[in-house]
Amino acid sequence: MNAFLHIHLLTGWLPICVFGATLICLAAVLLMKPDKGRRKTMRWELVAALIGAAAGFALIWLLSDVLLVFGVSVGWLVMSVITVVSALACWLIVTVIDSRHKRRIFAIAAIPLIVGSCALQINMIYGEYTTVGSLFNIATYEHLDTTIYASNGTISVDAWRQLVRDGHAPAIPEHGKISAITIPPTVSGFAARTADVYLPPAALSKHPPKLPVMIMLAGQPGSPDRFFGASKIAAMLDEYAASHDGLAPVVVSPDQNGAVTHNSLCADTPVYGNAETYLTVDVTNWVKKNLPVASSSNQWLIGGFSQGGTCSTQLGPAHPKIYGHIFSADGELEPTDHTREDTINRYFGGDEQAYELHVPAHIIAQHAPSNQTMFSVAGAWDSGSRHNQLAIGQAAVRAGMQVTAVTALNSGHDWHSVQAGLRPALERFCAQTGLGTQVTPLGKFSNLREVNIPPVPMAPKHSMSSARVHRASERGTATNDISIGKDIQ
Repeated sequence: MNAFLHIHLLTGWLPICVFGATLICLAAVLLMKPDKGRRKTMRWELVAALIGAAAGFALIWLLSDVLLVFGVSVGWLVMSVITVVSALACWLIVTVIDSRHKRRIFAIAAIPLIVGSCALQINMIYGEYTTVGSLFNIATYEHLDTTIYASNGTISVDAWRQLVRDGHAPAIPEHGKISAITIPPTVSGFAARTADVYLPPAALSKHPPKLPVMIMLAGQPGSPDRFFGASKIAAMLDEYAASHDGLAPVVVSPDQNGAVTHNSLCADTPVYGNAETYLTVDVTNWVKKNLPVASSSNQWLIGGFSQGGTCSTQLGPAHPKIYGHIFSADGELEPTDHTREDTINRYFGGDEQAYELHVPAHIIAQHAPSNQTMFSVAGAWDSGSRHNQLAIGQAAVRAGMQVTAVTALNSGHDWHSVQAGLRPALERFCAQTGLGTQVTPLGKFSNLREVNIPPVPMAPKHSMSSARVHRASERGTATNDISIGKDIQ
Protein backbone atom coordinates (compact mmCIF):
# COMPACT_ATOMS: atom_id res chain seq x y z
CA MET A 1 0.00 0.00 0.00
CA ASN A 2 2.83 2.41 0.88
CA ALA A 3 4.44 1.76 -2.50
CA PHE A 4 1.19 2.67 -4.24
CA LEU A 5 0.78 5.89 -2.24
CA HIS A 6 4.34 6.96 -3.09
CA ILE A 7 3.94 6.61 -6.87
CA HIS A 8 5.05 9.91 -8.41
CA LEU A 9 2.57 11.88 -10.49
CA LEU A 10 4.90 14.53 -11.93
CA THR A 11 7.73 12.27 -13.07
CA GLY A 12 8.48 8.57 -13.34
CA TRP A 13 6.82 5.60 -14.93
CA LEU A 14 3.13 6.45 -14.37
CA PRO A 15 2.93 9.62 -16.53
CA ILE A 16 5.10 7.98 -19.20
CA CYS A 17 2.85 4.91 -19.36
CA VAL A 18 -0.41 6.90 -19.42
CA PHE A 19 0.82 9.34 -22.07
CA GLY A 20 2.31 6.51 -24.12
CA ALA A 21 -0.86 4.40 -24.04
CA THR A 22 -2.93 7.45 -24.97
CA LEU A 23 -0.78 8.21 -28.00
CA ILE A 24 -0.90 4.58 -29.16
CA CYS A 25 -4.70 4.46 -28.97
CA LEU A 26 -5.13 7.81 -30.70
CA ALA A 27 -2.71 6.82 -33.45
CA ALA A 28 -4.55 3.53 -33.97
CA VAL A 29 -7.91 5.30 -34.31
CA LEU A 30 -6.45 7.79 -36.78
CA LEU A 31 -4.72 5.19 -38.94
CA MET A 32 -7.56 2.66 -39.09
CA LYS A 33 -10.13 3.19 -41.82
CA PRO A 34 -13.75 3.79 -40.77
CA ASP A 35 -16.12 0.94 -41.48
CA LYS A 36 -18.59 3.25 -43.26
CA GLY A 37 -17.96 5.83 -45.94
CA ARG A 38 -14.60 7.34 -45.00
CA ARG A 39 -15.27 10.88 -46.18
CA LYS A 40 -18.68 11.17 -44.48
CA THR A 41 -17.43 9.60 -41.25
CA MET A 42 -14.35 11.80 -41.09
CA ARG A 43 -16.51 14.87 -41.73
CA TRP A 44 -18.75 14.10 -38.74
CA GLU A 45 -15.77 13.32 -36.56
CA LEU A 46 -14.17 16.65 -37.48
CA VAL A 47 -17.40 18.52 -36.72
CA ALA A 48 -17.62 16.76 -33.35
CA ALA A 49 -14.04 17.72 -32.52
CA LEU A 50 -14.66 21.37 -33.37
CA ILE A 51 -17.84 21.46 -31.29
CA GLY A 52 -16.00 19.80 -28.41
CA ALA A 53 -13.16 22.30 -28.57
CA ALA A 54 -15.53 25.27 -28.60
CA ALA A 55 -17.65 23.88 -25.76
CA GLY A 56 -14.62 22.97 -23.65
CA PHE A 57 -13.01 26.37 -24.04
CA ALA A 58 -16.26 28.24 -23.41
CA LEU A 59 -16.98 26.26 -20.25
CA ILE A 60 -13.54 26.61 -18.65
CA TRP A 61 -13.33 30.29 -19.61
CA LEU A 62 -16.75 30.93 -18.07
CA LEU A 63 -15.89 29.10 -14.84
CA SER A 64 -12.38 30.52 -14.57
CA ASP A 65 -12.44 34.09 -15.83
CA VAL A 66 -16.09 35.15 -15.59
CA LEU A 67 -17.57 33.37 -12.57
CA LEU A 68 -14.17 33.11 -10.80
CA VAL A 69 -15.13 29.69 -9.44
CA PHE A 70 -11.47 28.91 -8.69
CA GLY A 71 -10.68 32.29 -7.14
CA VAL A 72 -8.13 33.12 -9.84
CA SER A 73 -7.87 32.41 -13.55
CA VAL A 74 -6.62 28.91 -14.31
CA GLY A 75 -4.40 30.40 -17.04
CA TRP A 76 -4.22 29.98 -20.78
CA LEU A 77 -2.12 26.80 -20.63
CA VAL A 78 -4.72 24.89 -18.62
CA MET A 79 -7.46 26.29 -20.85
CA SER A 80 -5.54 25.01 -23.88
CA VAL A 81 -5.22 21.51 -22.41
CA ILE A 82 -8.94 21.35 -21.58
CA THR A 83 -9.85 22.64 -25.06
CA VAL A 84 -7.74 19.97 -26.77
CA VAL A 85 -9.00 17.18 -24.52
CA SER A 86 -12.63 18.25 -25.06
CA ALA A 87 -12.06 18.12 -28.82
CA LEU A 88 -10.49 14.67 -28.59
CA ALA A 89 -13.23 13.35 -26.30
CA CYS A 90 -16.04 14.44 -28.66
CA TRP A 91 -14.17 13.05 -31.65
CA LEU A 92 -13.72 9.69 -29.89
CA ILE A 93 -17.36 9.51 -28.79
CA VAL A 94 -18.52 9.95 -32.40
CA THR A 95 -15.90 7.41 -33.47
CA VAL A 96 -17.27 4.85 -31.00
CA ILE A 97 -20.77 5.38 -32.41
CA ASP A 98 -19.76 5.22 -36.08
CA SER A 99 -17.07 2.53 -35.98
CA ARG A 100 -16.90 -1.21 -35.59
CA HIS A 101 -14.37 -3.81 -34.47
CA LYS A 102 -10.81 -2.71 -33.65
CA ARG A 103 -11.28 1.01 -34.34
CA ARG A 104 -14.16 1.14 -31.86
CA ILE A 105 -12.15 -0.79 -29.25
CA PHE A 106 -9.22 1.62 -29.50
CA ALA A 107 -11.58 4.61 -29.35
CA ILE A 108 -13.26 3.25 -26.21
CA ALA A 109 -9.87 2.66 -24.58
CA ALA A 110 -8.66 6.13 -25.55
CA ILE A 111 -11.47 8.01 -23.77
CA PRO A 112 -10.44 7.24 -20.16
CA LEU A 113 -6.80 7.53 -21.18
CA ILE A 114 -7.19 11.09 -22.47
CA VAL A 115 -9.07 12.02 -19.28
CA GLY A 116 -6.20 10.60 -17.24
CA SER A 117 -3.65 12.34 -19.44
CA CYS A 118 -5.54 15.60 -19.04
CA ALA A 119 -5.50 15.30 -15.25
CA LEU A 120 -1.80 14.45 -15.20
CA GLN A 121 -0.95 17.30 -17.58
CA ILE A 122 -2.88 19.89 -15.58
CA ASN A 123 -1.24 18.64 -12.40
CA MET A 124 2.15 19.00 -14.06
CA ILE A 125 1.31 22.58 -14.99
CA TYR A 126 0.49 23.42 -11.38
CA GLY A 127 2.94 21.04 -9.70
CA GLU A 128 0.35 20.58 -6.95
CA TYR A 129 0.10 16.83 -6.28
CA THR A 130 3.42 15.02 -6.24
CA THR A 131 2.33 11.49 -5.28
CA VAL A 132 -0.81 9.35 -5.26
CA GLY A 133 -0.97 9.78 -1.48
CA SER A 134 -1.10 13.55 -1.80
CA LEU A 135 -4.34 13.24 -3.79
CA PHE A 136 -6.07 11.90 -0.68
CA ASN A 137 -4.29 14.12 1.87
CA ILE A 138 -2.78 11.04 3.50
CA ALA A 139 -0.21 11.98 6.15
CA THR A 140 3.26 11.83 4.65
CA TYR A 141 5.62 12.38 7.57
CA GLU A 142 6.20 10.84 11.01
CA HIS A 143 5.64 12.91 14.14
CA LEU A 144 8.62 14.71 15.66
CA ASP A 145 9.72 14.13 19.25
CA THR A 146 10.50 17.66 20.46
CA THR A 147 11.51 16.65 23.98
CA ILE A 148 15.11 16.23 22.83
CA TYR A 149 15.51 19.99 22.50
CA ALA A 150 14.23 20.67 26.00
CA SER A 151 16.64 18.11 27.49
CA ASN A 152 19.78 18.79 25.43
CA GLY A 153 19.67 22.59 25.10
CA THR A 154 20.99 24.75 22.27
CA ILE A 155 24.00 26.86 21.38
CA SER A 156 24.44 29.99 19.26
CA VAL A 157 25.27 29.92 15.56
CA ASP A 158 28.60 31.62 16.34
CA ALA A 159 29.44 28.91 18.89
CA TRP A 160 28.54 26.27 16.30
CA ARG A 161 30.88 27.83 13.76
CA GLN A 162 33.65 28.01 16.34
CA LEU A 163 33.33 24.29 16.98
CA VAL A 164 33.66 23.67 13.24
CA ARG A 165 36.72 25.94 12.99
CA ASP A 166 38.34 24.18 15.95
CA GLY A 167 37.90 20.81 14.29
CA HIS A 168 35.16 19.70 16.67
CA ALA A 169 32.22 19.83 14.29
CA PRO A 170 29.18 18.16 15.86
CA ALA A 171 27.94 14.95 14.28
CA ILE A 172 25.11 15.68 11.87
CA PRO A 173 23.20 13.68 9.24
CA GLU A 174 23.75 14.31 5.55
CA HIS A 175 20.20 15.57 5.02
CA GLY A 176 17.60 17.44 7.00
CA LYS A 177 14.31 15.87 7.99
CA ILE A 178 10.64 16.74 7.49
CA SER A 179 8.36 15.71 10.36
CA ALA A 180 4.76 16.20 11.39
CA ILE A 181 4.04 18.28 14.48
CA THR A 182 0.92 19.11 16.46
CA ILE A 183 0.66 22.78 17.42
CA PRO A 184 -2.16 23.15 19.95
CA PRO A 185 -4.52 26.14 19.64
CA THR A 186 -3.92 27.14 23.25
CA VAL A 187 -5.05 30.75 22.92
CA SER A 188 -7.00 30.81 19.65
CA GLY A 189 -9.07 27.64 19.88
CA PHE A 190 -8.60 27.33 16.11
CA ALA A 191 -9.28 23.84 14.69
CA ALA A 192 -5.98 23.38 12.86
CA ARG A 193 -4.75 20.28 11.10
CA THR A 194 -1.34 18.74 11.72
CA ALA A 195 1.58 21.00 10.84
CA ASP A 196 4.96 20.02 9.35
CA VAL A 197 8.51 21.12 10.12
CA TYR A 198 11.81 20.85 8.25
CA LEU A 199 14.87 20.60 10.50
CA PRO A 200 18.22 21.10 8.73
CA PRO A 201 21.17 18.84 9.57
CA ALA A 202 22.51 21.18 12.27
CA ALA A 203 19.15 21.12 14.04
CA LEU A 204 19.36 17.33 14.24
CA SER A 205 22.61 17.35 16.24
CA LYS A 206 22.77 16.69 19.99
CA HIS A 207 23.28 20.38 20.80
CA PRO A 208 21.77 22.31 17.86
CA PRO A 209 22.26 26.03 17.20
CA LYS A 210 19.42 28.53 17.42
CA LEU A 211 18.44 28.91 13.79
CA PRO A 212 16.33 31.35 11.75
CA VAL A 213 12.70 30.42 11.14
CA MET A 214 10.52 30.40 8.05
CA ILE A 215 6.75 30.12 8.61
CA MET A 216 5.47 28.92 5.23
CA LEU A 217 1.83 28.55 4.19
CA ALA A 218 0.34 26.48 1.37
CA GLY A 219 -2.49 27.79 -0.76
CA GLN A 220 -6.19 26.97 -0.63
CA PRO A 221 -7.02 24.21 -1.26
CA GLY A 222 -3.84 22.90 0.28
CA SER A 223 -2.13 21.58 3.38
CA PRO A 224 1.25 21.63 5.17
CA ASP A 225 2.12 18.31 3.52
CA ARG A 226 1.26 19.84 0.15
CA PHE A 227 3.62 22.74 0.80
CA PHE A 228 6.63 20.54 1.46
CA GLY A 229 5.80 18.10 -1.31
CA ALA A 230 5.22 20.72 -4.02
CA SER A 231 7.72 23.45 -3.09
CA LYS A 232 10.82 21.21 -2.92
CA ILE A 233 12.13 23.56 -0.24
CA ALA A 234 13.72 20.73 1.76
CA ALA A 235 16.00 19.77 -1.13
CA MET A 236 16.99 23.43 -1.61
CA LEU A 237 17.87 23.82 2.06
CA ASP A 238 19.74 20.51 2.16
CA GLU A 239 21.84 21.83 -0.70
CA TYR A 240 22.44 25.08 1.17
CA ALA A 241 23.29 23.31 4.43
CA ALA A 242 25.82 21.07 2.68
CA SER A 243 28.03 24.09 1.98
CA HIS A 244 27.32 25.91 5.27
CA ASP A 245 28.35 23.46 8.00
CA GLY A 246 24.84 21.98 8.20
CA LEU A 247 23.26 25.37 8.85
CA ALA A 248 19.95 26.37 7.25
CA PRO A 249 16.66 27.82 8.47
CA VAL A 250 14.05 25.78 10.30
CA VAL A 251 10.88 25.73 8.18
CA VAL A 252 7.47 25.34 9.81
CA SER A 253 4.33 24.94 7.70
CA PRO A 254 1.28 25.35 9.94
CA ASP A 255 -2.31 24.94 8.85
CA GLN A 256 -4.04 28.29 8.36
CA ASN A 257 -7.40 27.00 7.11
CA GLY A 258 -8.50 23.97 9.13
CA ALA A 259 -9.73 21.97 6.12
CA VAL A 260 -9.12 21.67 2.39
CA THR A 261 -12.37 23.43 1.55
CA HIS A 262 -12.01 26.24 4.12
CA ASN A 263 -10.57 29.70 3.54
CA SER A 264 -9.94 31.36 6.89
CA LEU A 265 -8.62 34.56 5.24
CA CYS A 266 -5.90 34.26 7.92
CA ALA A 267 -8.18 36.42 10.03
CA ASP A 268 -10.14 36.05 13.26
CA THR A 269 -13.72 35.64 12.03
CA PRO A 270 -16.87 33.80 13.15
CA VAL A 271 -16.79 31.64 10.01
CA TYR A 272 -13.75 29.42 10.58
CA GLY A 273 -12.35 30.73 13.85
CA ASN A 274 -9.33 32.67 15.04
CA ALA A 275 -6.81 31.85 12.33
CA GLU A 276 -4.73 35.00 12.80
CA THR A 277 -4.38 34.44 16.54
CA TYR A 278 -3.45 30.81 15.91
CA LEU A 279 -0.69 31.72 13.46
CA THR A 280 0.73 34.72 15.28
CA VAL A 281 0.32 33.61 18.91
CA ASP A 282 -0.07 29.83 19.21
CA VAL A 283 2.31 28.87 16.40
CA THR A 284 4.88 31.49 17.40
CA ASN A 285 4.87 30.48 21.07
CA TRP A 286 5.04 26.77 20.30
CA VAL A 287 7.90 27.10 17.82
CA LYS A 288 9.98 29.22 20.21
CA LYS A 289 9.36 26.80 23.07
CA ASN A 290 9.84 23.48 21.28
CA LEU A 291 12.32 23.99 18.43
CA PRO A 292 15.96 25.17 18.24
CA VAL A 293 15.20 28.62 16.86
CA ALA A 294 16.16 32.25 17.34
CA SER A 295 13.50 34.53 18.80
CA SER A 296 14.34 37.93 17.27
CA SER A 297 12.01 39.19 14.54
CA ASN A 298 14.96 39.77 12.20
CA GLN A 299 15.42 35.97 12.25
CA TRP A 300 11.81 35.18 11.32
CA LEU A 301 10.13 35.08 7.90
CA ILE A 302 6.52 34.45 6.96
CA GLY A 303 5.71 33.37 3.42
CA GLY A 304 3.38 31.38 1.25
CA PHE A 305 1.83 30.60 -2.11
CA SER A 306 -1.47 31.97 -3.49
CA GLN A 307 -3.82 32.31 -0.50
CA GLY A 308 -0.80 31.58 1.69
CA GLY A 309 1.07 34.38 -0.07
CA THR A 310 -1.83 36.72 0.63
CA CYS A 311 -1.67 35.71 4.28
CA SER A 312 2.04 36.55 4.40
CA THR A 313 1.43 40.08 3.09
CA GLN A 314 -1.34 40.48 5.68
CA LEU A 315 0.32 39.03 8.77
CA GLY A 316 3.92 40.07 8.04
CA PRO A 317 3.29 43.84 7.97
CA ALA A 318 0.69 43.58 10.76
CA HIS A 319 3.11 41.86 13.14
CA PRO A 320 6.58 43.37 12.60
CA LYS A 321 7.64 42.33 16.12
CA ILE A 322 7.31 38.69 15.03
CA TYR A 323 8.33 38.70 11.36
CA GLY A 324 11.16 40.74 9.93
CA HIS A 325 10.90 39.20 6.46
CA ILE A 326 8.07 38.41 4.03
CA PHE A 327 7.90 36.04 1.04
CA SER A 328 4.90 36.01 -1.29
CA ALA A 329 4.34 33.84 -4.36
CA ASP A 330 1.34 34.64 -6.59
CA GLY A 331 -0.47 36.38 -3.74
CA GLU A 332 -3.79 38.16 -4.07
CA LEU A 333 -4.44 41.87 -3.75
CA GLU A 334 -6.81 41.23 -0.86
CA PRO A 335 -8.20 38.17 0.93
CA THR A 336 -11.38 36.90 -0.70
CA ASP A 337 -13.63 33.86 -0.67
CA HIS A 338 -15.49 34.10 -4.00
CA THR A 339 -16.29 37.79 -4.49
CA ARG A 340 -15.28 40.76 -2.37
CA GLU A 341 -18.92 41.48 -1.52
CA ASP A 342 -19.53 37.86 -0.49
CA THR A 343 -16.43 37.95 1.70
CA ILE A 344 -17.43 41.15 3.48
CA ASN A 345 -20.96 39.92 4.11
CA ARG A 346 -20.07 36.42 5.23
CA TYR A 347 -16.91 37.00 7.26
CA PHE A 348 -17.36 40.55 8.53
CA GLY A 349 -21.12 40.95 8.81
CA GLY A 350 -21.18 43.49 6.00
CA ASP A 351 -18.66 45.77 7.73
CA GLU A 352 -16.41 46.99 4.92
CA GLN A 353 -14.17 48.96 7.28
CA ALA A 354 -13.48 45.82 9.33
CA TYR A 355 -12.61 44.00 6.12
CA GLU A 356 -10.24 46.75 4.95
CA LEU A 357 -8.14 46.15 8.08
CA HIS A 358 -7.11 42.83 6.49
CA VAL A 359 -6.16 44.18 3.04
CA PRO A 360 -2.34 44.03 2.61
CA ALA A 361 -1.81 47.52 1.15
CA HIS A 362 -3.91 49.03 3.94
CA ILE A 363 -2.02 47.08 6.61
CA ILE A 364 1.35 48.12 5.17
CA ALA A 365 0.33 51.78 5.16
CA GLN A 366 -0.99 51.59 8.72
CA HIS A 367 2.31 50.15 10.02
CA ALA A 368 4.66 52.43 8.08
CA PRO A 369 7.50 53.15 8.31
CA SER A 370 8.89 49.62 8.19
CA ASN A 371 12.37 48.11 8.04
CA GLN A 372 11.09 44.70 6.96
CA THR A 373 12.16 42.98 3.74
CA MET A 374 9.76 41.62 1.14
CA PHE A 375 10.55 39.14 -1.64
CA SER A 376 7.75 38.45 -4.11
CA VAL A 377 7.46 36.24 -7.17
CA ALA A 378 4.65 36.03 -9.72
CA GLY A 379 4.28 33.67 -12.66
CA ALA A 380 4.73 35.25 -16.08
CA TRP A 381 1.47 33.66 -17.27
CA ASP A 382 -0.48 34.93 -14.26
CA SER A 383 -1.30 38.53 -15.15
CA GLY A 384 -3.49 38.96 -12.08
CA SER A 385 -0.70 38.02 -9.69
CA ARG A 386 1.75 40.26 -11.55
CA HIS A 387 -0.61 43.20 -11.07
CA ASN A 388 -1.03 42.32 -7.39
CA GLN A 389 2.75 42.06 -6.99
CA LEU A 390 3.20 45.55 -8.41
CA ALA A 391 0.45 47.12 -6.29
CA ILE A 392 1.55 45.54 -3.00
CA GLY A 393 5.21 46.13 -3.86
CA GLN A 394 4.56 49.83 -4.36
CA ALA A 395 2.80 50.01 -0.99
CA ALA A 396 5.78 48.26 0.61
CA VAL A 397 8.28 50.61 -1.04
CA ARG A 398 6.30 53.62 0.17
CA ALA A 399 6.44 52.18 3.68
CA GLY A 400 10.23 51.89 3.52
CA MET A 401 10.51 48.13 3.10
CA GLN A 402 13.41 46.60 1.18
CA VAL A 403 11.52 45.04 -1.73
CA THR A 404 12.76 42.46 -4.22
CA ALA A 405 10.34 41.33 -6.92
CA VAL A 406 10.75 38.81 -9.74
CA THR A 407 8.68 37.23 -12.48
CA ALA A 408 8.99 33.46 -12.93
CA LEU A 409 9.29 32.77 -16.65
CA ASN A 410 7.39 29.95 -18.36
CA SER A 411 5.04 29.41 -15.42
CA GLY A 412 1.81 30.81 -14.04
CA HIS A 413 -0.22 30.49 -10.85
CA ASP A 414 1.56 27.30 -9.88
CA TRP A 415 4.24 25.69 -7.73
CA HIS A 416 6.83 26.07 -10.49
CA SER A 417 6.72 29.81 -9.81
CA VAL A 418 7.15 29.11 -6.09
CA GLN A 419 10.19 26.94 -6.73
CA ALA A 420 11.74 29.53 -9.04
CA GLY A 421 11.31 32.31 -6.48
CA LEU A 422 12.35 30.30 -3.44
CA ARG A 423 15.96 29.76 -4.53
CA PRO A 424 17.02 33.43 -4.58
CA ALA A 425 14.73 34.22 -1.64
CA LEU A 426 16.38 31.54 0.51
CA GLU A 427 19.86 32.84 -0.27
CA ARG A 428 18.86 36.36 0.67
CA PHE A 429 17.12 35.32 3.87
CA CYS A 430 20.10 33.23 4.94
CA ALA A 431 22.43 36.17 4.27
CA GLN A 432 20.14 38.57 6.13
CA THR A 433 20.07 36.26 9.15
CA GLY A 434 23.80 35.61 9.25
CA LEU A 435 23.92 32.01 8.06
CA GLY A 436 25.91 32.90 4.94
CA THR A 437 27.21 35.74 2.84
CA GLN A 438 26.93 34.63 -0.77
CA VAL A 439 23.93 35.97 -2.70
CA THR A 440 23.59 35.03 -6.37
CA PRO A 441 22.63 38.05 -8.53
CA LEU A 442 19.13 37.74 -9.93
CA GLY A 443 20.59 37.98 -13.43
CA LYS A 444 22.16 34.56 -12.95
CA PHE A 445 18.76 32.87 -12.72
CA SER A 446 17.68 32.05 -16.27
CA ASN A 447 14.08 31.37 -15.23
CA LEU A 448 13.56 34.74 -13.54
CA ARG A 449 13.05 38.33 -14.63
CA GLU A 450 13.60 41.14 -12.17
CA VAL A 451 10.66 43.50 -11.64
CA ASN A 452 11.25 47.17 -11.04
CA ILE A 453 8.92 48.50 -8.34
CA PRO A 454 8.93 52.28 -8.84
CA PRO A 455 8.14 54.43 -5.81
CA VAL A 456 4.91 56.31 -6.44
CA PRO A 457 2.98 58.86 -4.40
CA MET A 458 0.20 57.54 -2.21
CA ALA A 459 -2.95 57.28 -4.34
CA PRO A 460 -6.14 58.96 -3.16
CA LYS A 461 -7.96 56.56 -0.87
CA HIS A 462 -11.08 56.30 -3.04
CA SER A 463 -9.56 56.84 -6.49
CA MET A 464 -10.27 53.25 -7.45
CA SER A 465 -12.20 50.74 -5.44
CA SER A 466 -10.07 47.80 -4.40
CA ALA A 467 -12.92 45.53 -5.38
CA ARG A 468 -12.68 46.69 -8.99
CA VAL A 469 -8.89 46.35 -9.04
CA HIS A 470 -9.08 42.89 -7.54
CA ARG A 471 -11.66 41.59 -9.96
CA ALA A 472 -9.82 43.08 -12.92
CA SER A 473 -6.54 41.56 -11.82
CA GLU A 474 -8.07 38.12 -11.42
CA ARG A 475 -9.48 38.31 -14.94
CA GLY A 476 -6.00 39.15 -16.17
CA THR A 477 -7.02 42.51 -17.63
CA ALA A 478 -5.24 44.90 -15.31
CA THR A 479 -1.72 44.67 -16.68
CA ASN A 480 -2.15 44.44 -20.42
CA ASP A 481 -0.66 47.90 -20.96
CA ILE A 482 1.69 48.08 -17.97
CA SER A 483 5.39 47.32 -18.26
CA ILE A 484 6.40 45.94 -14.88
CA GLY A 485 9.92 44.71 -15.36
CA LYS A 486 12.97 44.20 -17.45
CA ASP A 487 14.50 41.04 -18.78
CA ILE A 488 17.66 40.02 -17.00
CA GLN A 489 20.31 39.25 -19.52
